[in-house]
Amino acid sequence: MDPRIREHAQIIADHSVDLTPGDNVIIDAHPVAEDLVVALHEVVGDAGANPLTTSKRAGKRQHRAFLRAAADGDGDDPEFDTPSHELALIENTDVYIAIRADDNATETSDVDPEVSAAYSQAYRPVQDERLSKRWCLTQFPAPANAQLAEMSRDGYENFVWDAVNKDWDAVREHQQQMVEILDPAEEVHIVSGDTTDVTMSVAGNTTLNDYGEHNLPGGEVFTAPVPDSVQGEVLFDMPLYHQGREITDAYLEFENGEVVSHAAEKNENLLTEVLETDDGARRLGELGIGMNRDIDRFTYNMLFDEKMGDTVHMAVGRAYDETVGEGNEANDSAVHVDMIVDMSEESFIEVDGEVVQKNGTFRFEDGFEA
Repeated sequence: MDPRIREHAQIIADHSVDLTPGDNVIIDAHPVAEDLVVALHEVVGDAGANPLTTSKRAGKRQHRAFLRAAADGDGDDPEFDTPSHELALIENTDVYIAIRADDNATETSDVDPEVSAAYSQAYRPVQDERLSKRWCLTQFPAPANAQLAEMSRDGYENFVWDAVNKDWDAVREHQQQMVEILDPAEEVHIVSGDTTDVTMSVAGNTTLNDYGEHNLPGGEVFTAPVPDSVQGEVLFDMPLYHQGREITDAYLEFENGEVVSHAAEKNENLLTEVLETDDGARRLGELGIGMNRDIDRFTYNMLFDEKMGDTVHMAVGRAYDETVGEGNEANDSAVHVDMIVDMSEESFIEVDGEVVQKNGTFRFEDGFEA
């Protein structure tokens, strides 16, 4: 076994989920990630915890079959029930580890977006319960993901483990400098070229430092905009890969926090379906700033892409509860869809009237010029 796999497993156990004796642990993974699953079973055994491997994330082919069959029933919009048996399993779990790895990254590309949205609504209680546990979402460098990233398998393996197997305490310390700028802030203004100019209030909300705990790799700081405060327009000039399909050049225009106009160069109908999931899907739930410079290329994998250095991302839909200050409104939705803006050229981030990043360089880094 590649020693980097065992290092990956140890980081998950020690750093990301703080594994302790007696923990009931779900490891949810595709069979192509078997080596990482085996390595995790070793560390779970060493810790005196109890592993259970499931394949929810392996089941894209089965999930596609289920959703398409439900959609083809009687011609009406399908109705789904919350899977109570799966909810019960998560309720009796202490630690949930999800491993992304695909044999076909586009398996669900022919599922009707309306059907996927309806299922997401019904599945929401399971998702909420997962988020209440100690959890970690990570990636195994499977061949299909390497192909999607347009990389060789060896090259993709190097890319993944360079981004994952890091000194996360050092990352936390570096990123904390941006947290200390954003956390007490009132307003953020983001400009990129002549296509993105947006302002939002973050007053009273909490900025979190993602250094590889819930998401591995980490490498961002993020907060929640005040839902009705977002004004302006954003062109997300990096592609979005959602439900097995690519959305390019997604454009959103905001008034009083709500998307009032939208467009996309490719798969605009899919973007429309996302925004029409529910009322909260037309508002922002997250503002994130990517700071992991070991992620130096776009790979059609939001777990990595949103952490890329010299980017910002904004998510329509659900806000993370931990980022919403006491007394502030939390944007609520069944979806949380991240989209990315390249901030490496002709761009700046302004916090309370002061430029804190210009062309990808932060004010606490060498080479910054306001």
